Amino acid sequence: MGNNPENILKCCADDGVKYAELWFVDILGFLKSFTVPAKRLDVAFAEGLGFDGSSIEGFTRIDESDMVAVPDPDTYAILPWHPPERRVARMFADVLTPAGDPFEGDPRYILKRNLAAAKDQGYTLYVGPEAEFFYLKEGAAEVLDRGGYFDLIPRDEAIDLRLQTADALEAMGIEVEYMHHEVASSQHEIDLRYAEALTMADILMTYKLAVKEIAFKNGAYATFMPKPFADENGSGMHINMSLFGDGGNAFFNGGTDDDLSDVCRSFLAGVMRRAPEFCIVTNQWVNSYKRLVPGFEAPVYITWARRNRSDMVRVPTYKPGKEEATRLELRSPDPACNPYLAFAVILAAGLEGVADGLDAPAPVEENVYEMSFSQRRKRKIKHLPGSLVEAIQKAENSKFLRAALGVHVYKNLIENKWIEWDRYRVQVTDWELDEYLARL
Repeated sequence: MGNNPENILKCCADDGVKYAELWFVDILGFLKSFTVPAKRLDVAFAEGLGFDGSSIEGFTRIDESDMVAVPDPDTYAILPWHPPERRVARMFADVLTPAGDPFEGDPRYILKRNLAAAKDQGYTLYVGPEAEFFYLKEGAAEVLDRGGYFDLIPRDEAIDLRLQTADALEAMGIEVEYMHHEVASSQHEIDLRYAEALTMADILMTYKLAVKEIAFKNGAYATFMPKPFADENGSGMHINMSLFGDGGNAFFNGGTDDDLSDVCRSFLAGVMRRAPEFCIVTNQWVNSYKRLVPGFEAPVYITWARRNRSDMVRVPTYKPGKEEATRLELRSPDPACNPYLAFAVILAAGLEGVADGLDAPAPVEENVYEMSFSQRRKRKIKHLPGSLVEAIQKAENSKFLRAALGVHVYKNLIENKWIEWDRYRVQVTDWELDEYLARL
């Protein structure tokens, strides 16, 4: 956007900013920050601010812990949930080594690196995620409402929470397209205007915090957990994506029967080929795989279609005059993923498909869930991992994923996920007690 440190220092003075929060994320996508007085921002811009990276998940070992955070002036925004008399701004920070080199464990850098590779090929990735979430009563796993898809519920307190959140986002320069109640009780969605992938990853981290902050201020709680309730739909994060080049939307070609370009079909084929391998990124938790089951509108099989919403990828039908809106909608990720890494691996998979000249298989417009095993096998329909351990095993054998993430993040992510799986598998659940205790 063209901001520079001098402009931001002036903005801070004009806006009456007293403090600035510098934000970054660990490899799991948890937001980290530290706060500095606004009067020290000149030092932060000039030299960066040092911190101990050994305490940040997936960053460094204790014997190589020094890290430096340098604020990105293009990400300056006032945080509207702080009082005016103590105005606080935020900026995302790039994490560097003490030598001033980009830190290879910084997820924001991983996305930048993959976007640079796309730019070298003449492409820019634009994304528009649809991140669902649940509002719960504070201190309890109890829903606020019993509404359903697009329901308008009189005196529904969640409506006001959504409106307040939209106000906060708009105040930060984040454009909201629309918002609505989702399928499950107390499940909601606020859709954001599409943006370039790095900008959108920053926006998405801001969005998730804003949703939680506004809920907290109103005595509620918001969660992006993929599957909080066994008998309700889980929360997904459908990712709409398009590649743009000098000629506009590289996914559109009006001279074909389906209006999709060869680039689009190859990108789609690349995403489908690598989806099992990057599931550890887009669906990174044990709980993520409680959502990816038949019967709850989440994809299980690696297929694509235009109208069928049971497929992993949906290609919305082209509307005359809306060529720029031609896009792919990847429906498998969930909102608890790290968006920097998720966008990076999806982009890498798609570009690999373009480089290899892959062609997408035929669309599957039938309900895949209702097909028999032999029908799916005959049509060569594969499936996503059914558990975190399956996803880890797919990732461990993936040269693609190692290249997309870089060795540092790749190794640390797999190590972290093995630890999570080991912690999970030794638990004795209520289901097991109900099923076995009195019978065995």
